[in-house]
Amino acid sequence: MDTKSLEKSFKQLYLTWAGESPTSLLPLAPSGSKRIYYRAESKNNSAICTFNEDVAENKTFIYFSQHFSAAGLPVPQVFEHASDFKTYLQEDLGATSLYSFLINRKEKFSPTLTHLYEESVSRLASIQIKGHENLDYDQCFGAKAFDKQSILWDLNLFKYYFLKLAHIPFDETKLEKDFSTFADYLLQAPQNYFMFRDFQTRNIMIKNNKPYFIDYQGGRMGALQYDLASLLFQAKANLPHDARAHLLEHYLDKASALTTIDKQTFKQYYYPYAMVRSMQVLGAYGFRGLYERKKHFLDSIPFAINNVRWLIQQISPNVEIPELRKAWQAIADNTSFDSFDRESGKSALLEIDIKSFSYKKGIPETSSSHGGGFVFDCRFLHNPGRYEPYKHITGREESVINFLKQHSEMPTFLNNVRHIVDAAVQNYLERSFDHLSIYFGCTGGMHRSVYAADQIAHYLHDTYGVKVNLFHRERGWDAEKLV
Repeated sequence: MDTKSLEKSFKQLYLTWAGESPTSLLPLAPSGSKRIYYRAESKNNSAICTFNEDVAENKTFIYFSQHFSAAGLPVPQVFEHASDFKTYLQEDLGATSLYSFLINRKEKFSPTLTHLYEESVSRLASIQIKGHENLDYDQCFGAKAFDKQSILWDLNLFKYYFLKLAHIPFDETKLEKDFSTFADYLLQAPQNYFMFRDFQTRNIMIKNNKPYFIDYQGGRMGALQYDLASLLFQAKANLPHDARAHLLEHYLDKASALTTIDKQTFKQYYYPYAMVRSMQVLGAYGFRGLYERKKHFLDSIPFAINNVRWLIQQISPNVEIPELRKAWQAIADNTSFDSFDRESGKSALLEIDIKSFSYKKGIPETSSSHGGGFVFDCRFLHNPGRYEPYKHITGREESVINFLKQHSEMPTFLNNVRHIVDAAVQNYLERSFDHLSIYFGCTGGMHRSVYAADQIAHYLHDTYGVKVNLFHRERGWDAEKLV
């Protein structure tokens, strides 16, 4: 659906629900799915507008939301949905997720962060145990349970998109046998609970210092351990081991108050579930990172490998999976995903000039005597400047950034730019070159080129440690030096 038609349908649905038209309707940053989100606000109300072509997925989310809300569980209410189930309005839980607290933390693991995690695992126990009661699993989107087939699908994702793409050696016949053995072992844990399936900090919203859960439409019946491991071993969260141990005990205390749990048995299966989740994550990162070459997922691989390194020691030697253990050890010993040495980049001669500009005023001259570099044309990307809410603001404003992420090919464009300039930067660092120019142009030099230049400037500085000079010619802003 095109942007204007989408916004029209959101406005009509909002009017039906609120009895008033929204005075503000702006896109939100995209999630990892194809769902499109907007925040709609009016004098007396606000809601999150959602569009998704997959009707079956939407129906599952709406059913789960209604079931959990009726049980008093911490999920958004669904206010209204269209007759075709492709658009719906849900409660606005604000803009702050648990992930926001993680990335902005100033100390290793603050008391505030500890409290939010404690609340999150407490509420997780409630949704897994109370949410399971009278839940109709026939309403699930896809599999009704995290059964052996589901586990094997995840393990084969790991095999094909991580082990093979990362060139980790293995005997396929032996590995398939171990996959089956490991799946059978995991399924010995009690399975009669609601399994969120993707329980991680981006799916935990913080409102009034309380956690609320979103994006549970992939839920199914399964073991308690999986969701807890998903949160505490979330790769880029990189939780300290003592914090994980504390939160495990806190969760067990809360869950034991809701159902009978043998803590020793729970822990016996907890670390194997953490490992199967880590393998699923590596498979997903391999597909998005090693295959599709998306930066965020490539950057996350070393954190997932660190989890595997630690978990190897926690899996009981009584589980006979020699080929799988061999693959885990090969991953742990692999150094090819280690980060670039930024200290060497800081001391290098290379200096990079990055500029945004308007094609109406011509391509900027290079500041280097020997010239050389890249000029990228952003004019083919969907232009937010064509829409009234964005005309007088720039590519540094959140609403414009969300528009470019959600309604243009900007993420794919920048991904491709990174691959091109990565090769040049790495080569020029090796050869002690002293200059590289990277320019981004669009029609007015205000939205698309500004955002693209900012993104690549910070990416190159953060990745390589090199000196970067950032200019926005048409904005008249002072040059920024990233050193």
